[in-house]
Amino acid sequence: MNTKRVTSSVLGCLAIFFLINAVPALVEARTSEGSKTYRVAVVRYQHETCTFCPGGDTEVEDWTRLRSMLEGDEVLTAGSYIRGFVKQAREYPDLELVGISSPYAVFGGSSRSWNSKKSFEFFMGRIISEIRSNKRIDGVYLALHGAMAVREIPRPEAEIAKRIRMVVGEDVPIVGTFDLHGNEDEEFLKWANGAFVTKRYPHYDAFIQGERAARYLRLMMKGEYRSATATRKPGIITPTVLQWTGKSPSMDIMERARRWESREPGAIVSVFYGYPWSDVPDVGATVHVMTNDDQQLAERIADDMSEFIWRVREDLASGQFPMPADAVRSAKKAISDGAFPVVLADYSDRPGDSTWILKELIDQGVSDVLFAALRDEKALSELSQKNASVGDSFDLEVGGFTGASAGTPVRIRGTIRYIGSGLGYDSIVAVEFGNNNMLLLTPAYEQVLYPLKLGPIDPANYKVFVVKSRVHFRRGFDETGFAKTILVVDAPGPWVGTTRLDALNYKFAPIDRLYPFEKKVNNR
Repeated sequence: MNTKRVTSSVLGCLAIFFLINAVPALVEARTSEGSKTYRVAVVRYQHETCTFCPGGDTEVEDWTRLRSMLEGDEVLTAGSYIRGFVKQAREYPDLELVGISSPYAVFGGSSRSWNSKKSFEFFMGRIISEIRSNKRIDGVYLALHGAMAVREIPRPEAEIAKRIRMVVGEDVPIVGTFDLHGNEDEEFLKWANGAFVTKRYPHYDAFIQGERAARYLRLMMKGEYRSATATRKPGIITPTVLQWTGKSPSMDIMERARRWESREPGAIVSVFYGYPWSDVPDVGATVHVMTNDDQQLAERIADDMSEFIWRVREDLASGQFPMPADAVRSAKKAISDGAFPVVLADYSDRPGDSTWILKELIDQGVSDVLFAALRDEKALSELSQKNASVGDSFDLEVGGFTGASAGTPVRIRGTIRYIGSGLGYDSIVAVEFGNNNMLLLTPAYEQVLYPLKLGPIDPANYKVFVVKSRVHFRRGFDETGFAKTILVVDAPGPWVGTTRLDALNYKFAPIDRLYPFEKKVNNR
């Protein structure tokens, strides 16, 4: 026997065996050692601030009344933008998400006035401290709104990005998602690398914008996308009731942005219509454009979008709606014609206690009405003190307490049909009065977006639905085909919610330079 040949064969087999079994492990080890996990800080700080609304400044206690600050993984499920971001991020094995303690929401939402500087410093102190304490942050995602207003801080969202930039350094990409009602200018993009803004109102695409933010942030962290940005301010201010993207020209503006994104790979084209109820210097429409290291293209797209918005400014910034008496008469006619359910959308009422429509419905003897909802924390408190219960009689004046523009209190005599939790509140009350009419009382302003089914309340029993909403109600009442007639209703006199913005006492917003009020303001 040839010993050398046998030994050689055995050694060869052993070598093959070793290679077959060991190489994958070596490759896996090298891949694991050579790959990088990107740690992304996730922050939520959102408020749509109505600086003209009564009630005093919003403090820490107002932010923590509904629940305490979000912590850790709680942040990763807080709202559609973040859920979209997290869903997309978790499809990438190289991303690790770090929830940074964040404020949840303001009690009263967008009916609350200025955020105090003290509250802003409190929450930013927590946020910055946690980001600084992390061993490594490779990217930052900010779930913002764009229309926050803070005393002595003119551009809060830009300030948030700036303070975080000071901690993470120049090389860590920062992106934010926004509501299209945001008031922004170029300042945010001085400190952040990108902005992703909803293109639909109602905001069906908040989840989608969160997903986009995750994809592009990952590309930035990997060095595959270097954002070049451009910002334009067309010089237009519009009330939110005119910003519905289901109607031209708002629909056309957003479609134009989508076409640019389809034609130019890597282009992100965002349009803020603005939020006129915030008295801030960057109020009004804004265009943000982001491209992959192509500044010239970003400028060209921004110019085109801004010029197009200016061309359609007349239709975008103008609109007339019936006053309560005419709207209720139209509702009665629609009912007689069989064109019901009818929605009466009280677009002007930000505080939530306006009684103009309620009074007209009673005066004109309309039946089968569901009024959801009227804010009256005083009436709710009185009922609580009396230990009121279902079946008790109800005889109180309700609403009309925040000022002359909210109307006057209306006396309701009826029967309590529901007391309990609902719409996110611990206690709300439903009162039946007149001929099959139901009034829902809440402790704060509330937009009811869908036909409400709660306790004894069944939408099938009503022909008229009154909501405190401008556009969001279209989710459940219009775009589902539920309502046969929709009437957006105005209110007498100038008020925070009306289209008559020039009647408001702006101190910081440059309304005298914004269409369509520049001539009116300068000539009055």
